[in-house]
Amino acid sequence: MASPRPGFVGRLHDSLGTLAHEIAKFGIVGSLAFVIDVGLFNLLLYFGPLEGKPLTAKVVSVAAATTFAYFGNRYWTFRHRGRTNMGREYVLFFLLNGVAMLIAVGCLWVSHYLLGLDSALADNISANVVGLVLGTLFRFWSYRKWVFPEVPDDPADRELAERDAASPI
Repeated sequence: MASPRPGFVGRLHDSLGTLAHEIAKFGIVGSLAFVIDVGLFNLLLYFGPLEGKPLTAKVVSVAAATTFAYFGNRYWTFRHRGRTNMGREYVLFFLLNGVAMLIAVGCLWVSHYLLGLDSALADNISANVVGLVLGTLFRFWSYRKWVFPEVPDDPADRELAERDAASPI
């Protein structure tokens, strides 16, 4: 990345460029995680050891996809941001994904039960379009805020963050 530009406009340009890169990488990691989730789910359910066990297959596929997304985001999307203890990050990442899932389920509930829009198309739009978009926005914001925070400016805080990041779990 280019060296920081002086002045407010330069800093704003640099910040927006960084944000655009994070959004693009976040989208790529998320898309690959989606492919892993759907692919592994179908592989396990229809061709593997979890035939006839859709819930177990889904739990396994979501766990694998979420683990992939964590490492992709930690080491690629947000690699320039602060690090904390990996175990803390991983647990927090899974919890925030749970909140994002509740957002999608909440959209489906409102559409299906509150508004009475109960067709297959309405269910898919509410859960897999509206819910997915809102959940994805929440994930991006929350990962930046809590899982992969900004690097502290204070040298003492930076040293603590680097020491926490060095401990594997």
